[in-house]
Amino acid sequence: MPELKQFKLPDVGEGLTEADIVKWLVQPGDAITINQIIVEIETAKALVELPSPYEGVVQDLLVPEGETADVGTPIISVNVGAEAADDGLPTGAPEPPAEISPAPEEGAVEPGIYGSPAPKEERQAVLVGYGVKLGSTKRRVRKPGSAHARPAGASAASSAPANGAEAAPDQRVAVLAKPPVRKLAKDLGVDLSTLSGTGPSGSITRDDIQAAAGATETAGQAAAAAPSAGAAGLTKVAETRLASLPREERIAIRGVRKHTAAAMTKSAFTAPHVTEFLQIDITETMTATARLKSLPEFEGVRVSPLLLVAKALLVAASRHPMINSSWDEAAQEIVIKHYVNLGIAAATDRGLVVPSVKDAHALTLPELAQAINQLAETARAGRSTPADLSGGTITITNVGVFGVDSGTPIITPGEAAILAFGQVKDAPWVVDGQLAVRKVCTLSLSFDHRIVDGDMGSAVLREVGAMLTDPLRMLAWS
Repeated sequence: MPELKQFKLPDVGEGLTEADIVKWLVQPGDAITINQIIVEIETAKALVELPSPYEGVVQDLLVPEGETADVGTPIISVNVGAEAADDGLPTGAPEPPAEISPAPEEGAVEPGIYGSPAPKEERQAVLVGYGVKLGSTKRRVRKPGSAHARPAGASAASSAPANGAEAAPDQRVAVLAKPPVRKLAKDLGVDLSTLSGTGPSGSITRDDIQAAAGATETAGQAAAAAPSAGAAGLTKVAETRLASLPREERIAIRGVRKHTAAAMTKSAFTAPHVTEFLQIDITETMTATARLKSLPEFEGVRVSPLLLVAKALLVAASRHPMINSSWDEAAQEIVIKHYVNLGIAAATDRGLVVPSVKDAHALTLPELAQAINQLAETARAGRSTPADLSGGTITITNVGVFGVDSGTPIITPGEAAILAFGQVKDAPWVVDGQLAVRKVCTLSLSFDHRIVDGDMGSAVLREVGAMLTDPLRMLAWS
């Protein structure tokens, strides 16, 4: 006997209260199985895939894409025990032939899931408590000519049979791009299907979209300027482009950006920040970085100066445990942590995220390098989990990648300090009384003055600088 079940939005994080529906991977009429991934949601911390707790036929999607839903809100209804194949056929009509989908080639990408190669084995469920079961979306057979037989958004012309042959339904090329990137492409009028992505797994990035938009604009300018070949032609192009743009644009504050804004505001106006700066000669660290790259232990691992900056901060934290602590206002206690979950701030399309390397203090240098690389790749792909983004104890932010020398970083809530690593550049420096050109950078350390006084903060910053000036000190102080 068919029974209608509603799946309510669960709490997939620590105290999650709401989430945004990013992408539905099923539609009404689809047959689904237990633990099949049915929707992607964006929480305040991460992009999460939700598996279905039911087996049956999708009755209705209760919350559309782009909307925010509170935890406990029904988001999908499933007709448990219903047969999808019989739905939608007129009484007495012969059953159309079953749709046959060709087996995906090895390494192919599963349509509808951006940045994820088609798995060869079962997909692992995201939520703890669900088992693992292989399942794929099954679409019910549609009547010929049904509008639902075409992919959403496809035109009649694009779905028409070619050369008199009937086109296979849902046969389309998957485009790897995250929702913010797709929106940017739509806003700039860029056709995603014409681009080759430069991101992970061939995914399309914001840079790809902007490059394509720039090329289109350049071609348009050249065409418009050709008759006059002068400044007047270019001015006309600029006027036309400005006229096509809205005077204002509004972007909903949701997901990671909403969480980050609240956290940064709370941190800035709760913890009294002090920021100190130190310019150092990092030439020896750059030499050590190049040497590490040639060692067999680091084969296949990306090694950058950030690795040694992270190691230096870990050593300094072991020598000054108070820098790796937190303020418990309710208990009126300072909590000193004798472990380090090292946060690495990462700027992504979804906003600033700070995943952390758990128990970084216990890792060897090659293990630390692998962990940092994995965190960065996962964050850029928008796949950091709530566990990745929770539990940090001290943070590093690499502002040098943006081409700036220093900054005043805001402490991650719940931590006592954050270290900013500025760009490395050639600069004049005095070495043994002689002027020389050296590799120089600026370190910035912000700390919570309730916990860390100026003497301790200065000592930590000074020691990190000393270890980066002479990496052998890391061995002496470890």
